[in-house]
Amino acid sequence: MKKISKKLYKESLSKFATGIVVVGINLDGTFVGKTVNSFSAVSLTPPLILFSLDKKASSLNKYKKIKYLSINILSNKQKNISKIFSNKNLKWNDASFNKGKYLTPIIDNCLANLECKKLKILSQGDHYIFICKVISATYNKKLKPLLYFNSQYLNK
Repeated sequence: MKKISKKLYKESLSKFATGIVVVGINLDGTFVGKTVNSFSAVSLTPPLILFSLDKKASSLNKYKKIKYLSINILSNKQKNISKIFSNKNLKWNDASFNKGKYLTPIIDNCLANLECKKLKILSQGDHYIFICKVISATYNKKLKPLLYFNSQYLNK
């Protein structure tokens, strides 16, 4: 094995296939969304998830302020949604969504949608890790996931 470098680290982790989610928030009536692939289940009891955001993310302070958020797990037909929410100047009118019980943005036609309460934020390295409790969920068993592998989307 080679001694780790930033390039080797990034290339090695790109070999791990991940799903793609959009983490959505409603901050005082303004909707914000961010494409994330650093998402994982933490616990079944209670139902906990985590995701992380770069400390340099332009919307980071907005995510720190909110109490509730949505996790929108994208289907393989939503690559365009992933790209929209990867941009700094995104427009929510490019994505069809409804408001959840806690007024978070729930994107239509996702593989699954979760509404969550933020519990804790941890600072580690160059990211913040958000730990959240899942309050409600829905899914569509007819859809397939949007996957990211080797620094690109998989087309199946």
